[in-house]
Amino acid sequence: MSKAAAKDKIKILIADDHPLFRRGLKNVISETADIAVEGEVENGDDLLNLVGQKDFDMVILDITMPGKNSIEVVKQLQQEHPRLPVLILSVHPEEQYAVRFIKAGAAGYLNKESAADQLLEAIRKVAGGGKFVSPETVEKLAFETSRTDRLAHEKLSDREFQVFCRIAQGQSLTDIGKDLSLSVKTISTHRTRILEKMNMKKNAELIHYAISNNLL
Repeated sequence: MSKAAAKDKIKILIADDHPLFRRGLKNVISETADIAVEGEVENGDDLLNLVGQKDFDMVILDITMPGKNSIEVVKQLQQEHPRLPVLILSVHPEEQYAVRFIKAGAAGYLNKESAADQLLEAIRKVAGGGKFVSPETVEKLAFETSRTDRLAHEKLSDREFQVFCRIAQGQSLTDIGKDLSLSVKTISTHRTRILEKMNMKKNAELIHYAISNNLL
C-alpha cells in the first residue's frame, strides 16, 4: 500500500475493556480499504492520554468501562479535542442511553449487536462529520425540553445518572466516591436526590428499576 493510500485511511481509536470485542472489531475493519485501527485502550483515562499524543480521525467508545465515566470522557474530549468525533458502541439499547450521550457531545450511537455493514456505515458517516442515530433518537432530542412523559432515570443529571448506575451495579457509596474522586458525603447527597427524583426509597428499588429498563 502506498503512503498516500495509508494517509487517506480513517484512523480509529477503539476504547473498550473487552479484548475479544476489540479483536472482533479490528477483524471487521481490516476487511476495508479506507479504515484502519491506529490505537486501542481499555479505559477512559488511557483514551484521554492517547488522544493527546497521537492523531486520530475518530473514537469508538464503549460506555461501561472501568475508571472515568464515559459521559465525562465524551465531555472532556469535546472540550479538549472538539474536532474529534466519538461513536458510542454499546450493548445497551439506543433508547436508554443515546440521547444522554448525544447531548454530551457524541456524534453517533450504535448497538454492539448491529451488523458489520451498519457499523462501517456509522464509522464513515461520523468520521465525515455526520451524525449516526436512529430517527427515534433524533425525535427524542428534538422534543427533549418539552417532554412531560420522561422516564424516571431521564430526570437525573449526568452525575446523578452516573451514581445511579453504580448503585444499581451494587457498589457501595464509599467505592463510588473513590472511583469518582468525590467524598462519601457528596455521593450520599446524590443518592438522596436520585431517590427523590425517581420517587423511590431504597437501593433495592433502584436495582430493580435498572434491570427492568435494561440499564445494566
